[in-house]
Amino acid sequence: MTDGVPSSLGLHSRDEGHGPVVLLLHGVGLSHTVWRDVLPALAREFRVIAPDLRGHGRSAAPPDATYGFPELEADLLGLLDRKEVDGAYVVGHSGGALLALRFALDHPERVRGLVMISGSAYTDAHTRSVAQRWTETYQREGPDAFGLRILKDLYYPDWIEAHLDFADQVRAAVQRQDLGPATRWSDAMSKFDEKARVPGLKVPTLIVQAMDDQVVDASHGRILRQSIPGAQIRILAETGHMVPLERPNETTEAIAGFVRAAEAARTGAAAGT
Repeated sequence: MTDGVPSSLGLHSRDEGHGPVVLLLHGVGLSHTVWRDVLPALAREFRVIAPDLRGHGRSAAPPDATYGFPELEADLLGLLDRKEVDGAYVVGHSGGALLALRFALDHPERVRGLVMISGSAYTDAHTRSVAQRWTETYQREGPDAFGLRILKDLYYPDWIEAHLDFADQVRAAVQRQDLGPATRWSDAMSKFDEKARVPGLKVPTLIVQAMDDQVVDASHGRILRQSIPGAQIRILAETGHMVPLERPNETTEAIAGFVRAAEAARTGAAAGT
């Protein structure tokens, strides 16, 4: 597989609504269900496509897959081609935000706008240390200790206290999940660094960052806003890394407002106003 050549891997996805296309990309070890409260709300106004990336959710895990960014980008190109989508607003959360950024840099002709949630232009030592701690916890203490660890790292404490049933579901899911694809994608992400290319990004961009993110430091939101020409930023207080689950209403509002404004600008430019 080479860069720019669509993948033959058919990603499982939800595809709902009509209008400008919004492509929602989940993060490492997750699935399209991270958008469970965001997708139906956006689909009232837009066509929303939310895939399970390779090896995640209900999408296949090719035995020879590296889960590097060229593979993941090729999968997205194939998905958009099969669905006959020329251009989309690409929204990514966590590792999906890094993928969305790479896709916008490598394939700007397919990206009408970019929304990065809990993302960064590069993977720093802090984020790498968090991922390493997860790996070591799983290997040394087992899946239940790993589940507790990621709950502490990923979510704002007050949110977990108010959603203990959800926390139990996460711990149960970890027991049966194949973490191989997530581990390999995490390894690829550990080397992610697009600082040099980000200033050349020419698509409308929105940054959504949580002040209490324990995985990606909130300072990355400011770095992205300062580095990407014309980028907007939305900062959420008392929120952890899992913004789409913790703050679905604010996430929906931010994405919808951004897409509306970008579409209005496109329409105006096309009309010559």
